[in-house]
Amino acid sequence: MSDVNKTIQKWHASFKKGTDFDSWGQLVEAIDEYQILARQLQKEVQSTNSSDFTEEQKKTLAKIATCLEMRSASLQCTQSKEEFNLEDLKKLETIIRNVLTYNKEFPFDVQPVPLRKIFAPGEEENLELEEEEDATAGAGSTEAFPPRAPGTLLPRLPSEPGMTLLTIRIEKIGLKDAGQCIDPYMTISVKDVNGVDLNPVQDTPVATRKEDTYIHFSVDVEVQRHVEKLPKGAAIFFEFKHYKPKKRFTSTKCFAFMEMDEIKPGPIVIELYKKPTDFKRKKLQLLTKKPLYLHLHQTLHKDS
Repeated sequence: MSDVNKTIQKWHASFKKGTDFDSWGQLVEAIDEYQILARQLQKEVQSTNSSDFTEEQKKTLAKIATCLEMRSASLQCTQSKEEFNLEDLKKLETIIRNVLTYNKEFPFDVQPVPLRKIFAPGEEENLELEEEEDATAGAGSTEAFPPRAPGTLLPRLPSEPGMTLLTIRIEKIGLKDAGQCIDPYMTISVKDVNGVDLNPVQDTPVATRKEDTYIHFSVDVEVQRHVEKLPKGAAIFFEFKHYKPKKRFTSTKCFAFMEMDEIKPGPIVIELYKKPTDFKRKKLQLLTKKPLYLHLHQTLHKDS
């Protein structure tokens, strides 16, 4: 079997695995599978040295990736505008399996996701000069945990007697140019005092609601470690990212963080700082003098 046929076989197996999880109601696993496959397809579409697929076939692969992302968004948000059901997605199975010979019109009117550089969640995208000026400030190891597919939030850990779990609801972020941000999302990481990851890095889905100077997320993030097990000097970081069409990559616009003494139930409002993200918290510069912040709400779950 040729390499390209092996690749298609792997894609088909991954697609089938995702739709199986979806039909069994295992939504977290389905979202994971869909997003990993969408990334693989997008990488193939973007590959300039690949002659395995024609331009038309690449367009088809890109449209399948879009449908996978739409289904994933539907599962993550019940109010999603991009309602895309499982039965529709299953119609793509024969297309992905026979992509080399498929020559009919694509069954859904979707646009391929714009070509963009794909980064693993939590990677610093230091592609702009101003972000490169102080790359050392943002230095921190992110290798301890494998990269996750974008927009995949992890479920709450199992409770343990006497231990506390933290849920952080990201309500909204205040930015003077909120309305101009394309595909905004937030990367959440927990770092020790040296900027090293303590937990898997998580990305929120893209925020869809913007009003005035606010982008609303209204999404819960489950911190992947019991509060009692977080070391002294640790902090929870929130990096706000958005897509720059002219440069075709995702950029970090600003960041915020919460230290251990700020973990308490109820609402909290925290300051925004200029990029690059300084995980060691040594050279912090406020983003703006305006009263614009990141609005969070904390819930503590203690198993007595």
